[in-house]
Amino acid sequence: MIGLLAAFQFLSILPPVIKRLFTPEEMGHAVGYFPLVGLVLGGILAAARLLLDLVLPTAVSAVIVVTLWVVLTRALHLDGLMDTCDGVFGGYTVERRLDIMRDSRVGAFGVVGGVLALLAKAAAVASLGGQTVAPIMAAVLGRWAMSLAVVAFPYARADGLGRAMKDHAGWKQLLMAGVIAGLVAWFGGCWVGMIFAGGAIVVCLALGRFFVKRIGGLTGDTYGAICEVIEVCVLVGYTALNG
Repeated sequence: MIGLLAAFQFLSILPPVIKRLFTPEEMGHAVGYFPLVGLVLGGILAAARLLLDLVLPTAVSAVIVVTLWVVLTRALHLDGLMDTCDGVFGGYTVERRLDIMRDSRVGAFGVVGGVLALLAKAAAVASLGGQTVAPIMAAVLGRWAMSLAVVAFPYARADGLGRAMKDHAGWKQLLMAGVIAGLVAWFGGCWVGMIFAGGAIVVCLALGRFFVKRIGGLTGDTYGAICEVIEVCVLVGYTALNG
């Protein structure tokens, strides 16, 4: 249960129930619950979309939903995407790229990456109308990909919060996350949902290999970047199905 609470407190704006720092072991256990956090977040977003559509135009409703998406996650993954874009595209050596990613300032690559991700999400949500499955699937599969990335790829730094998760998360946590994501994918979209889940794995592994080549491994920022990219891919994929 502490691992479950750690997952919600780390990945969402949920007020702290346990008011202390989680141990590395607890953060490792939390990795198995990442898709469950996505299920709750996706459910909130889907409900908000339905309610907002009753009183607002589609485009305005979509922008508010995407804003809520950022707020509910404390912009954690979006910040990771922006830092990752700055680092992997802005440095000439591994060491310099990692230094850039740790810099609190945001560069041109980060701004462009963050803006494009938000625009893509808003446009996709707007085009999907009252579709509620898409945001749920996006939120779940994005966090399932994070669990996969944590376990499957080496960590690029010797320290950091991501290091604690990496060192104490294993195939047991990955299996738990996979079961949760698989059940949501099946009941949310049957074979279509499973295809999206498989696509999320492919994209995650491709991004992970790219990050390993660029910075020698993954970091907490790249975990967030993977989540954001998967969310965008899932939303865009659903717009293609509905188009």
